[in-house]
Amino acid sequence: MDTISLSHLTGWEFAALAFAALLVGFSKTAVSGANTVSLAIFAAVLPARASTGILLPVLIAGDVLAVLTYRRHAHWPTLWRLFPAVGVGVVVGTVFLVWADDAVVRTSIGVILLFMAGVTMWRRRQADAAEQPEEAASRTGRAKARSYGVLGGFTTMVANAGGPVMSLYLLSAGFRKLGFLGTSAFFFLIVNVSKLPFSAGLGLIDGHSLLLDAVLVVFVVPGAFLGKWAVRRINQRLFERLVIAATIVGGLQLLLA
Repeated sequence: MDTISLSHLTGWEFAALAFAALLVGFSKTAVSGANTVSLAIFAAVLPARASTGILLPVLIAGDVLAVLTYRRHAHWPTLWRLFPAVGVGVVVGTVFLVWADDAVVRTSIGVILLFMAGVTMWRRRQADAAEQPEEAASRTGRAKARSYGVLGGFTTMVANAGGPVMSLYLLSAGFRKLGFLGTSAFFFLIVNVSKLPFSAGLGLIDGHSLLLDAVLVVFVVPGAFLGKWAVRRINQRLFERLVIAATIVGGLQLLLA
């Protein structure tokens, strides 16, 4: 098994994971890209493969809180466009985890995040965000949805790092704050729950890891309330910059770990 229990952690290690869990709650209800910082903390404290299984239930707890907060703002046509491609990405990511070691996982995700952040910054300079999300009816729009979907499924399966990829897609599609948060909340709740049997089958989740998760979930709740308070005080331009900045920081942390 690739899991780890609460008894294996020192006090400082547990404190770091607790802070990361609080940040998960904050990211789910405020700045989605900040989730990569939590990912990096988990990967630094725990073996990279084990960290993906332990982090997953913590993320699901945050997803539930985000759905309860922003459920009225989800854009379902966007979700239905993404899910088939995401499913392909999850399968590819599962196969990748069978043979990839920790170093390969960290490097691969870090490179993807930095590349996608660069693409998004370039696109943001070409045009301002639209008031409503695009319908993506054109061939280019459908191709973009498929490419982001596959990358999102792959990164979320391999290292729970699908948040930044999908955040960049939603920004490029012109989503405003509440639509962004509502759509991503439902997206990741559905995707993360669907990943549970894959993670369990790979030996990344068991009774010991779930016990640690039960303790860490306690810290997700205050983080979610903090995020809900903060998002009301962040304007759209600052919101977009924070998402991109958090993505870059998370990517660099993975590459330099």
